[in-house]
Amino acid sequence: MTPKIDPLSPDGNGIFLTLGTRFYHAQMLSMHRADGKAMGLAVFHDASFIRDQSSVIWRQTLIHVSLEVLLIVLITFLIIRWSLMSPISKAAQWLKASRSGKPGEVAAPRSELLGPLAKEMEGVVKSLQEARAAAEREAHLRETAESLWTSDRLSVHVRKQLQQRRLVVVSNREPYIHTRQNGNLEIVIPASGLVTALEPILRSCDGTWIAEASGDADREAVDEHDRLRVPPAEPQYTLRRVWLSHEEENGYYFGFANEGLWPLCHIAHTRPIFRSENWEYYQQVNRKFADAVLEEIADTQKPFILVQDYHFALLPRMIKNERPDARVAIFWHIPWPNAEAFGICPWERELVDGLLGADLVGFHIQNHCNNFLETVDHAVECRIEWEGFTVNRGGNLTRVRPFPISIDFTDDRDAESRESPYVDRAALLAGVGVQAKFMGVGVDRVDYTKGILERFRGIERFLEKYPYYQGKFAFVQIGAPSRMQIKRYLELYADIEAEANRICRRFVTNQWKPIVLLKRHHSHQEIERFYRASDLCLVTSLHDGMNLVAKEYVAARDDDRGVLILSRFAGASRELHDALIVNPYDTEVIADAIHTALEMPAAEIERRMQALRRTVREHNIYRWAANLISELAEIRLAPPPAGSKAPPSAPVEIDAASL
Repeated sequence: MTPKIDPLSPDGNGIFLTLGTRFYHAQMLSMHRADGKAMGLAVFHDASFIRDQSSVIWRQTLIHVSLEVLLIVLITFLIIRWSLMSPISKAAQWLKASRSGKPGEVAAPRSELLGPLAKEMEGVVKSLQEARAAAEREAHLRETAESLWTSDRLSVHVRKQLQQRRLVVVSNREPYIHTRQNGNLEIVIPASGLVTALEPILRSCDGTWIAEASGDADREAVDEHDRLRVPPAEPQYTLRRVWLSHEEENGYYFGFANEGLWPLCHIAHTRPIFRSENWEYYQQVNRKFADAVLEEIADTQKPFILVQDYHFALLPRMIKNERPDARVAIFWHIPWPNAEAFGICPWERELVDGLLGADLVGFHIQNHCNNFLETVDHAVECRIEWEGFTVNRGGNLTRVRPFPISIDFTDDRDAESRESPYVDRAALLAGVGVQAKFMGVGVDRVDYTKGILERFRGIERFLEKYPYYQGKFAFVQIGAPSRMQIKRYLELYADIEAEANRICRRFVTNQWKPIVLLKRHHSHQEIERFYRASDLCLVTSLHDGMNLVAKEYVAARDDDRGVLILSRFAGASRELHDALIVNPYDTEVIADAIHTALEMPAAEIERRMQALRRTVREHNIYRWAANLISELAEIRLAPPPAGSKAPPSAPVEIDAASL
C-alpha cells in the first residue's frame, strides 16, 4: 500500500538548525496510509557548505569593495592632482614670475575648472604689470627731467584738486552701451577719446557720468533710479542714463544740434536749418538733463560739473540758476565761428546766455575763444575783460580758455606691432583688390566738414601732374557712415561714392585703381594697420575743431615713418607744425603735397615724425583733462544770492579780487 505524503508546513519550507557542531537543513514530511495511520519522515542535509560558502562570498566581496574604494580614492587623487593641484602649482609659479617681473618665462594657467579664478588672477597680474610699467615710466621721466601725464598721474591730480568733492560729467554719448546679441546681454564700449580722458577722473573720485541711453538693452542693466556702476569688471563710478523719446532724439540731436548748430559752427558752406519745433525739443532735452544733474547733486556741497559739447548749450545756465555753489564747465568740441556767422541762429541770445552760465567755457584753440567773446559782445549785455578773457554777466564771471584735446599716446608696443610697417602693405592692398608700390590713407566719419571730395580731386590732380605714379600710388579712404537720417549726409555719401568711381574709371588698370573707398565702420586695430602701412595720411578738413585722426596717425607711427598732410583749417595744425600744412580747397597744393611726401628723403621724414610724436606724447589726453580740472578748481565763486538752492551747510567761497 503506497502512503500519501504531505509536507508538514503548508509552504513546504524546511528549517536550519545546529546539532552539536554541525549545521543542518531539515525537511519534515507527514505520510498517511490508506488505513488512516500517520507516519512522519524527517530528512537532514548537511548544510555546513552553505555557511562556508557564505563566508567565502562575504570575504571576497569585502576584498573587492576595498579594492574598488582604494581605486576610486587613487583615481580621485590623480584627478585632483592633474586638474586642480597642477594648475594651482602652475598658477603659483606664474604669479611668482609675474611678481618678479618675468611673466613671459612661465605660461599663464589654462583650466576650465579654475576659469573664473584664472580670469581674476590675470586681472591682478595685468594691474601689477601696469603699475610696474607706470612706475618705470615715472622713474624714467624723473631721470630725464620730463613730466608726462598718465592715467595714474591724472587720478592723483584730480583727487588733490577736487578734495573729495563730487564730480558729474554730462555728455550725449554714454561710455558703456548694453545691447542684445543672439539673446545674450553684451556690453559695447564705443571708441571715444572722451571716454579715455574722463574715465580716470571719474574713477579717482567715484563720480557720476550722465548720458543718453542708446543701447537696446540699457534698461535691463540699470536700477530703479536709472543708475548702474561701471566699469563692469571693476565698478568705480556711476553711470546715470537719461531716456529720450524718438521725437526728442530727432528734434534735439538730428534736428537742432546736427542740422542747425553743426553746420552753423563749421564754415563748410552747408546751410544750417533751424526749425522752431527742433528748438523746442532742444530746450526740453536740456531741461531733462539739467533735472538729472540736479537730482544727482541734491545732497552734495560745491560739486564740479563738466558738460560736453554743443548738445548742451543751455545746460550750464539751468544748473547755475538752481545751484550757484556748483562749479560748472562746458567744453565745446567743435569750432566757434565769427560773430556774424553765429548771428544767423534765431536763438543766438539764448544759446550764448546758456553758455555764460558756466564758470569755464573751453575751446580747442585761441581763435575759437576770440570768436566766442566777439559773439558774446554782439549778442548780450555784459562786461568783457579781454586781457583776462572773462565775461561778467549778471554777477557771474565766466572764463574762456583754449584746451587742445588729444589722444592716449603710449609707446608700449608688443613685438608684432614693432614689425616693419611695409610687411602688411601688400596684404592690405591685396585684400581690397589692388596692387601698388605707394599707399596713402584717409580716415573719416563721412561728413561734409572733412573735405573728402576735395581730397579726391587733389589725388586726381596729383596723378595728372605726376603721371609716373599712375599704377603705383593707391589711396585707401576709410569712410564710416554717419547721421544717415539727415538728407544732407545721404546726398554727401552718394556724391563721395560717385566721385571715387569717376576718378577710378579714368585711371583704372587691371590690377590697380587710384582710390579704394571702404564704406563701413572699422575697429581701431584695423585702422592702425592702414596707418602703419601707408606712406602718407591726408587730413583735409574744411573746418574742424581739432581732428584727432591726425594725432592718431602720428601715435601709430612708432617706426618714425610716414608723412602727415594736414589742413590749415583743422585745430591740430596749431600744434603739429611738422606736418605738411595745406589749404584743402587748393587742388594744386594738395597734389604737390602728395608728391612732396612721396619724394621726401627718409632722414627728413624721420625728423618730422619724431617731432610730431614728441608733441602728441607731451600734449596727450590726460594733460587736457588735468588742465581743464585745474582751471575749474582755481575758480573762486562769489557768494550765492539769497534764496539759492545750495545746501545750507555749504561754506561760502569769496572771490579774493572783490575784497
